[in-house]
Amino acid sequence: MLIGTILRGKGSDVTTVTPQSTVRELLAQLAEHNIGAVVVSPDGTTITGIVSERDVVRRMHDRGAAILDEPVSTIMTVEVRTVGPGDNVEELRKTMTTHRVRHMPVVENDRLIGIVSIGDVVKSAIEELETEKASLVDYLHR
Repeated sequence: MLIGTILRGKGSDVTTVTPQSTVRELLAQLAEHNIGAVVVSPDGTTITGIVSERDVVRRMHDRGAAILDEPVSTIMTVEVRTVGPGDNVEELRKTMTTHRVRHMPVVENDRLIGIVSIGDVVKSAIEELETEKASLVDYLHR
């Protein structure tokens, strides 16, 4: 299965915040959209970084509640791994597991076109297994 197949099923909406947005504004976006991470982008198409709930919790532990009024750029991950719509989900699964990444922006022609979470990857694996099972059951009952 390809990453583009997942995007077609879930949609290509990506919640972004600007690097100047405060951590408090970031948290509001996470809560409003019920998501675990957002892409940091000045324009909604280029990627400056990514920031997750985990980043907020760790920085709050280190520096206290004062980070809530700091810009997102002070806590974001700047080395963002990305994937393309034509890439294989199996490879993405391995990358996410190896590097402990839960959210991967999808980029095409240097433009942000979606985001895939570990939940999306697990869901695609379950769907593949269900399809294989149905094929095997059908084969056995012929």
